[in-house]
Amino acid sequence: MVFRKSLLKLAVFALGACVAFSNANAAEGKLESIKSKGQLIVGVKNDVPHYALLDQATGEIKGFEVDVAKLLAKSILGDDKKIKLVAVNAKTRGPLLDNGSVDAVIATFTITPERKRIYNFSEPYYQDAIGLLVLKEKNYKSLADMKGANIGVAQAATTKKAIGEAAKKIGIDVKFSEFPDYPSIKAALDAKRVDAFSVDKSILLGYVDDKSEILPDSFEPQSYGIVTKKDDPAFAKYVDDFVKKHKNEIDALAKKWGL
Repeated sequence: MVFRKSLLKLAVFALGACVAFSNANAAEGKLESIKSKGQLIVGVKNDVPHYALLDQATGEIKGFEVDVAKLLAKSILGDDKKIKLVAVNAKTRGPLLDNGSVDAVIATFTITPERKRIYNFSEPYYQDAIGLLVLKEKNYKSLADMKGANIGVAQAATTKKAIGEAAKKIGIDVKFSEFPDYPSIKAALDAKRVDAFSVDKSILLGYVDDKSEILPDSFEPQSYGIVTKKDDPAFAKYVDDFVKKHKNEIDALAKKWGL
């Protein structure tokens, strides 16, 4: 009986040691894992002009956030070519980070208190504000003119809440239609299935054409951070320090891409 109790205690101790080791490895292992495999995997958009847009001719994703991702790869691995880009959208970027498909997400991921409870965010690398893209023929001058309008937004984005609250403040009702990506919203606007396309203003700049315009209204500042898993504090600190250290370079990249 004494032998069995001792054996049980030993098993419990061993299990506890394994859990402790596993937790420590999860906290400290991401950076080493990236170095070991010699590649940084980053989730980026592929439909956002200036930020990350698929070049149909080359099959490459290019833009400001892609360059930031390459700068991070160079910081970790000494080579900005040691990177793999995975296309994400507002609905898939979180799950792909959760299941380990990507090491980090750099994809116009707005920092909010709710999201910070789930993920680690670096300090902002860019700040924007939500806007409205409308057809010129509608003669809208501001959100106040859009009573009953149907506004196209991306799925799982912060836009719907921000515009809804702004509309409520000025006493008008608006409707929302959600889409999987930005080109789908622009197509719906052009086809007059929605009255406005709403997302961050610098993103809207990539979709303006001769028939459309961005209204002067600005809603709810949007700060973008590099996102990592909550259980990777060591990697999160590295990424946060990276943003601080390379602020001038990141600002220069934003200007390079017209942001």
